[in-house]
Amino acid sequence: MRVPDPSPLHLQPRSKPGLLARLRSSFLAGLVVIAPIGITVWMIWTLTGWMDSWVLPLIPARWRPEQYIGIDLRGLGVLVFLLFTVLIGWMAKGYVGRSFLRMGEQLVNRMPIVRSIYGALKQIAETILSQDEARFDRACLIEYPRKGLWGVGFVAGPARGELVERTRQDLIAVFVPTTPNPTSGFLIYVPASDVTFLDMSVEDAAKLVISAGLVYPTTPEPRNSSGKSTVS
Repeated sequence: MRVPDPSPLHLQPRSKPGLLARLRSSFLAGLVVIAPIGITVWMIWTLTGWMDSWVLPLIPARWRPEQYIGIDLRGLGVLVFLLFTVLIGWMAKGYVGRSFLRMGEQLVNRMPIVRSIYGALKQIAETILSQDEARFDRACLIEYPRKGLWGVGFVAGPARGELVERTRQDLIAVFVPTTPNPTSGFLIYVPASDVTFLDMSVEDAAKLVISAGLVYPTTPEPRNSSGKSTVS
């Protein structure tokens, strides 16, 4: 029986990439290194400038450093905002600060529209910034928007009050973000038995959502008792 000749495609040596292909590969490799650094620096620079534009106009001109050194110090508004916030927080913990705060809230409660806005914003801030209970501290999977399809979500906490009384179930509030903008999404109350908790951190899950599934968290290689990697 005659063995067929090998295909000519297998006999042809692989051609070396040309100059343009090597330049393109080097350019993409450099872009992978430069892009994250450049975007991070640009975002920090833009945010500090935006905050400076809000805070510095509130400072009298004679107190600004540029009056003495001749140049603008970018980020000064951020520093002033942080110091001012710490000072307000320190004062709010004292008796005098709490008294003024109660007087201000009593005044706001007499304003029909303002009290609704203030009350909602205060409740949201207290819920998100509360140090007594963790919020969005775990990532999870739920079958959404239908059975068989899985969505990445963030656990907001257990359901309470009327939601539990009406459903008679152990529900968990899960925020399912949208891609690539995770600041919008859907709040879904899911039975605890239908929530699959993930070992990945919230930061890794956020990267997965923002990148539309392109960036997966790196998992450490399993190791045996001697400390060597089991992956050959």
